[in-house]
Amino acid sequence: MSEPSNQPLSAPPAASPRRTALDAVHRALGATMTDFAGWDMPLRYGSERDEHQAVRTRAGLFDLSHMGEITVTGPQAGQALDHALVGHLSALAVGKARYTMVCAPDGGILDDLIVYRLAEQRYLIVANASNAQTVLDTVAVRAAEFDAQVTDDRDAYALLAVQGPAAPGILKALTDADLDGLRYYAGLPGTVAGVSALIARTGYTGEDGFELFVAPADAEPLWQALLAAGADAGLVPCGLSCRDTLRLEAGMPLYGHELTAQVTPFDAGLGRVVKFDKSGDFVGREALTAAAARAADIPPRKLVGLVAEGRRVPRAGYTVTDASGAVIGEVTSGAPSPTLGVPIAMAYLDAAHAAPGTEGVAVDIRGSREPYRVVALPFYQRER
Repeated sequence: MSEPSNQPLSAPPAASPRRTALDAVHRALGATMTDFAGWDMPLRYGSERDEHQAVRTRAGLFDLSHMGEITVTGPQAGQALDHALVGHLSALAVGKARYTMVCAPDGGILDDLIVYRLAEQRYLIVANASNAQTVLDTVAVRAAEFDAQVTDDRDAYALLAVQGPAAPGILKALTDADLDGLRYYAGLPGTVAGVSALIARTGYTGEDGFELFVAPADAEPLWQALLAAGADAGLVPCGLSCRDTLRLEAGMPLYGHELTAQVTPFDAGLGRVVKFDKSGDFVGREALTAAAARAADIPPRKLVGLVAEGRRVPRAGYTVTDASGAVIGEVTSGAPSPTLGVPIAMAYLDAAHAAPGTEGVAVDIRGSREPYRVVALPFYQRER
């Protein structure tokens, strides 16, 4: 893989929508395209239900090149990230990855991230496409007092993902990298189908799988090699639509839905990512300390799962009511679940109504109170 570029920190805004290195491939496959966070991305290639089921039972191939890559290097790169983010990144071992967040001084979530430690003085931040510029600018400002350099490397990478139970076997046919030794939330450099790549084992589907960070020029030959290697295993191209239902079933939050600048990690039930025991101060510590205390007492609302008793599908923003019709919460994400065969949703509910099995809960769907069961997240968890 080519070395990341050293372009200016804040690149001028590109014409919208941007296209990934695989754009021509998606169009040749007949993908339905959609504008997502300023990128022209494949929504589906055929049936989103079939794509969903392929990932659950076989494997799916995703283009995730819209994600934002930011490199932090230098003698104090780890300390800079400890200050800028809520996690303890200086303690991360080389070759490992960590889920973390960047928060505002008031504790609100600006984005959720995965950070890879590639070398002693080199980290790779992967941000959501919609927030990549905010993360870049925020980390740069917060790292300014440290001996560290923050680089915008969004144009240096294409990102492919192979997800599903057949993913390890498919990738093993194309690489001699030690995939068996690559644990969850880790990464290693390697060669896949003759292409230099950072091979990571994370994911956003609830299944096992790998992410492949490569130079954009290598994306198309790698995509074709993966499809060929996975043909007998049932590998299919997958779009953003099934990615959303897969992550919803797995109870994984989505920025702009479960996570926003008005929500702290503790509000979202993700307080574990905040590391108060790291040395030095970090942005948001005071506000997050207060949020942790509130969560330890009686949180105002909790993020829960909802499973429909009927067939009507809830959407983000729909209100949730109790048996008397009083509003007790709001849906953050909702969709039909191909795995469960019924509509599901995630919602923030008042703590008094958030226990699994709570009766009388309904979602207001266009004026009709549709009955739902409160359940613990996730809705689906693969056998390990």
